[in-house]
Amino acid sequence: MAEMIASLSHMIEQAAISVAWLLITVFPFLPETLVEYPETIMIVVGFGGQFLFAMRFIIQWITSEREKKSVIPIAFWYFSIGGGAVLLLYAIWRQDPVIICGQGLGLFIYLRNLYFVSRDRRTNISDADDASPDISSEK
Repeated sequence: MAEMIASLSHMIEQAAISVAWLLITVFPFLPETLVEYPETIMIVVGFGGQFLFAMRFIIQWITSEREKKSVIPIAFWYFSIGGGAVLLLYAIWRQDPVIICGQGLGLFIYLRNLYFVSRDRRTNISDADDASPDISSEK
């Protein structure tokens, strides 16, 4: 397992180096040392994941304040998945098994909750269609 994580970490670092080259090409004012130190790119990725993850609580808070009760909007789950995936990528790069396990399990839970939301919406739409009168048969 450790070898697989190390291999994935190396692939992520190579991707960060490629991103650094692209950034230097597009933005020539950036220092060329960005390629030599891919951890700079990965720290930005890690903070990006933390930002996405924090946004889920901000969205939930704003929605709950608006409705004057505790509400978990669907955007909460999308931000959870986005933030969790980016943080998992960062954790793999860091080769941190504790964060890898936590984010991996979290992603499963977020995806499962999104499945439940989707299933409930389909059921509610189906129930609403069944309850509506059939206009074509009234003639």
